[in-house]
Amino acid sequence: MAFLEVERLVQPVASVSAIQVELLRDWRLAASRLRGSAHRTTFQDGTWLGAWYDTFRDASPLIAVVSETASGRDLAIVPLIRRVRRGVRLAEFADLGLSDYNAPILSPTAPADPAAAREMCRALLAALRDLPDGLDLLRMQKMPLDIEGRLNPLAQLGRIGSCSLNGNLVTIGDDYQSYQASIKRMQLPRCWRVFTRNPGAEFRMVTDIEDALRVLDAMDAQQRERMNKLGFPFVLDDASHAKFYREIVVRGLASGFAVVSALGCGEEVVATALGIRRGESYSLLRTSYAGSRWANCSPGLLVVERTMAALHVQGVRQFDLSIGNYDYKRRFGARPFPLTDVSIALSYRGIPHMMRHRAAQRLRRYPRLAARLARVLRKFPSGTRPHP
Repeated sequence: MAFLEVERLVQPVASVSAIQVELLRDWRLAASRLRGSAHRTTFQDGTWLGAWYDTFRDASPLIAVVSETASGRDLAIVPLIRRVRRGVRLAEFADLGLSDYNAPILSPTAPADPAAAREMCRALLAALRDLPDGLDLLRMQKMPLDIEGRLNPLAQLGRIGSCSLNGNLVTIGDDYQSYQASIKRMQLPRCWRVFTRNPGAEFRMVTDIEDALRVLDAMDAQQRERMNKLGFPFVLDDASHAKFYREIVVRGLASGFAVVSALGCGEEVVATALGIRRGESYSLLRTSYAGSRWANCSPGLLVVERTMAALHVQGVRQFDLSIGNYDYKRRFGARPFPLTDVSIALSYRGIPHMMRHRAAQRLRRYPRLAARLARVLRKFPSGTRPHP
């Protein structure tokens, strides 16, 4: 039997006759099904997911391909993984904390109304419940409500804003100078003048792969130093994470998907930015800067603004400053947008975990109570707290 036939699991859904779902173990096989006109976020681009599945091999791929039963026409691809966490057999997006947004990849004929979306969701859940090696819980986190202007069918399973995180989007028209005027309180033109007084100071969009990899080395070192000073753990330079980000650069720099930019002064890398681009949209992934001696020119903010200006010339109009609510994002004019989390039990063993996740979502509606509970939990010795 051929390799792909061994890796392919076909799960027709009898209970939802109009839709069938195939569960595939090979990302390359799934990726060949929807190309070109498919709707996806930047984090479901083939370059991103291909690098992810090739890097994190401890997670077993479980990619759902949803199609019409009668015509065989593909409707959507849901890039999932299967793993066991604390004894729970879990299906979740290919993420592990690296993707800002998780979503299906939609064909132009994907469900466009809530009723059809719910039918697709029922088919997906039926296929996951029938999986021979069994699942206990489906957990889908950080889902946007729409995907390039189209309804996200899976978000219909949850409550808008049920995720504790949100996106932060800056939309800029054709006049970049008007945008600069709107953020004048940040005094970035002054920061640029201060920075360029240093001999050899420059901003550059990195186009050479070897140069880009050197910038990533500097980024890792700068971020680790900063996190150590703050007393926070840092994992983005470990073997798996470092390999993943370098795969993104190697695979995506020439096509413009990976965007590496830097402030430099002579041989020194002063600040860095790494992002990914899809059409008119850019998503910021990571930034770093060299330390306190450059603080007078705010290099961390400056490298972001210079990157935005350079990409605006290339036609980018939407700049996603990533999840998390830091003050600098508001200063850049970012508008928050809600995300959705969903947990669904696929077996009796998954019910307690689903209920705990839903309780946490409800608790977030009462910030004062949530803060008080967090203070109480911090009093427990490590190892005795309830699992998150």
